[in-house]
Amino acid sequence: MFDTMTVTKAAGAFIGALLFLMLMKWAASGIFHVGASGHGAEGEGHAQAYTIPVPETAEAGAPADEGPDFATVMASADAAAGEKVFAKCKACHKLDGSDGVGPHLNGVVGRPVASIGGFSYSDGMKAHVADAPDWTPEALEHFLLNPKAAAPGTKMTFNGLPKVEERANLIAYLETQQ
Repeated sequence: MFDTMTVTKAAGAFIGALLFLMLMKWAASGIFHVGASGHGAEGEGHAQAYTIPVPETAEAGAPADEGPDFATVMASADAAAGEKVFAKCKACHKLDGSDGVGPHLNGVVGRPVASIGGFSYSDGMKAHVADAPDWTPEALEHFLLNPKAAAPGTKMTFNGLPKVEERANLIAYLETQQ
């Protein structure tokens, strides 16, 4: 029943199948390689083609130079330039006494925070009253830098004005809008 020829054929088929699978695995790993590329040892980082030197600006833990302070910039603020900055605010705020998505901003400088009757303020803005009861130029400057950080939970989706000059110009413009 089992003669030498049958055993040789079975062994040849088995060894041929193993050889085929090993060669296919080798070819597939060369084409579809995941992980280190073989140009370095496993776990080593890839060599960079070039590097960009970044000079240290300040020691760790030392505050970075933030430029001029707000009072200095506010003293030379330009209301006409602030009107151009207000274009970013027009989508939600109006200056005609009517509320839009946000409350109207005419007369905002010096006005108590969250004080427009009939406007539905967020809980975050109502809580902000404890931090800044009135919209002084300094309170507006702090709020306009990053509204979400100044009043956590506010519905205002604006990311803020990173440039101190833009904030000062906008506040100077809003001071003229009574």
